Amino acid sequence: MIRAVVFDLDGTLIDSAPDIHAAANLVLDGAGLPQVSFEQSRSFVGRGARVFVERMEHAVTGGNDPALTAHLHARFLHFYERAHEHTRVYPHVPEMLAELRGKGLGLGLCTNKPLRPTQAVLTHLGWDSMFDVVIGGDSLAVAKPDPAPLLAVVSGLGLTLAEIAYIGDSETDAETAERAGARFGLYTQGYRKTPVEQMFHHFRFDDYRQMTGQLFQPG
Repeated sequence: MIRAVVFDLDGTLIDSAPDIHAAANLVLDGAGLPQVSFEQSRSFVGRGARVFVERMEHAVTGGNDPALTAHLHARFLHFYERAHEHTRVYPHVPEMLAELRGKGLGLGLCTNKPLRPTQAVLTHLGWDSMFDVVIGGDSLAVAKPDPAPLLAVVSGLGLTLAEIAYIGDSETDAETAERAGARFGLYTQGYRKTPVEQMFHHFRFDDYRQMTGQLFQPG
């Protein structure tokens, strides 16, 4: 029986790609480096801020220099915490979250976004108290697709894997769920690059008005 739903954040509940792109180019401008396109920056999302910066640096310099990576990462985190001007919530997410709360379900958040930017955007959206447990990309020594962050959310909720469903949008989320052994719902309008049919999932949806009905179906 499902007693809680755990969500990814970027590409799942919110579309933050425009703000991430803007933050990336502010960092690159400050370092005197070429800018990246929106499509490039969106393709770098999914494995946390450090990997994002490494991918960004490699795209504009052709490699990764440890000292430059560290500098760019620090600057990116500075802008990332403040980057929510263009972030939007996906359609029908607020109603869906309210419906789950109304059914008495717990809510968890498991994201590779660092914790401080995560908390900043939750505050910006008025979601400070929305989630019972929040694990960010730097909350543990490992990040998704290692299953440990998802398991930490489940433990914090006081539940077992059999009592939760995990909702995400990307290859990283699908791999996390598969490795954890969690029921996984794939939001198809996020940041994935792989065809839906090739990704691990128990159910999929492109509209949050469809999600709750599928959540409790067997299989």
